[in-house]
Amino acid sequence: MTDAIFNLDAEVRTDIGKGASRRLRRADKVPAVLYGADKEAVSLTLDHNKVIQAQEFEAFYSHILTLNIGGEKVEALIKDMQRHPFKPKILHMDFLRVDASHTITTQVPLHFLNEDTCKGVKLQGGHVEHNLADVEVSCLPGQLPEFIEVDLADVEKDQTLHLSDLVLPKGVTLVELAKGENHDQAVVTVKGAKGGSAEDDAAEDDAE
Repeated sequence: MTDAIFNLDAEVRTDIGKGASRRLRRADKVPAVLYGADKEAVSLTLDHNKVIQAQEFEAFYSHILTLNIGGEKVEALIKDMQRHPFKPKILHMDFLRVDASHTITTQVPLHFLNEDTCKGVKLQGGHVEHNLADVEVSCLPGQLPEFIEVDLADVEKDQTLHLSDLVLPKGVTLVELAKGENHDQAVVTVKGAKGGSAEDDAAEDDAE
């Protein structure tokens, strides 16, 4: 299935406009635009069923894709995807051309490890609260990770991991952190249980 996820056939379209887009959607095609790398934008169409299948995989959104356009292979990233508000239908896609020698910025998902077995949960009765599900990174295309792992094994109750605590692959930086220390956002926290029960309070009163 990997080839289907990361390789998509596309056709150049010359029939542009809302009416043309509606006709394409009725024919199970997805209108799209490819832009970037100091080249003119190109209007494309893709097969809706293949896109629907591919987009079910998380890696589809953070991986460099290959668009096969009339025999030419173009590397690109998904920058935007418009969906129907309630139908399982993709209405439009934006692709950004990738140049191997130019830095790119894109969102990468976070994968949280050892949530159930971390110290703060297993030994101290806390629970995990996520503040972020993904982060914006900057790097060369060849260094782009599909995800970034956040290991909670040693995190204790009432402890918070911030962006600066993340272990990043070589050559990868966090866009938000580059703005300064004030942008060191919380990523995940192990919180303790909220205040004790009424029975606990009553027991304490009796003990006095």
